[in-house]
Amino acid sequence: MATPTPPQAGTHLVWDWNGTLLHDIDVVVAATNASFAEVGIPPITLERYRELYCLPIPRFYERLLGRRPSDEEWQLLDRAFHRHYFAAADSAGLAEGAAGLLADWQEGGRTQSVCSLAPHERLGPWLARLGIAGRFTRVDGNASGATVPGKAEQMARHLAALALPPQRVVVVGDATDDARAAAFAGARAVLYTGGSHSRRSLARAGVPVVDSLAEAVQVARELVEGARPTL
Repeated sequence: MATPTPPQAGTHLVWDWNGTLLHDIDVVVAATNASFAEVGIPPITLERYRELYCLPIPRFYERLLGRRPSDEEWQLLDRAFHRHYFAAADSAGLAEGAAGLLADWQEGGRTQSVCSLAPHERLGPWLARLGIAGRFTRVDGNASGATVPGKAEQMARHLAALALPPQRVVVVGDATDDARAAAFAGARAVLYTGGSHSRRSLARAGVPVVDSLAEAVQVARELVEGARPTL
């Protein structure tokens, strides 16, 4: 983990990784359908995935199947999904415009970090492969072998480690869980439609919803700093 820099004035962005900075939704849906095929579940479209997706994942499967999966089904689906996902994850690139936005934010003297439930040991290589490893004051994923925490608890620990006033922080994510985590930690949130949820699903979170990361950055600054900036 990088050592946090001293607090500065202005907005701090906490980026979600999967589905936000990393445009991996096509890989996710393909891995989901490959895991479904192993247990005889029909494939799902991207549109239906986005409309039904929620956390925890067993609840997503319950919404899809009309019943809660058995423990055996859940274990098979979970193992199969991760096997297929990690086999193809390196084919995923950054979301449109992400590299430039991260560079501009950092070079403008502002701070940003990554908080993800993805395995921590995989985040470093992903960031390095995509050329953005040096853009963040802190990167937190889930520790190898640890019980996966809720995103809210993960976010609270992340902000505590950053030692930043939460009112200066905006979480940018692609899931309603990101908005709940931000609220739990006392921060604001902006949700992006390019990942796991449909716009209709995201709108239920009661926070701004945007269609690009450029708009997310603009809205984040407006939330904290008041005036709408010129990009």
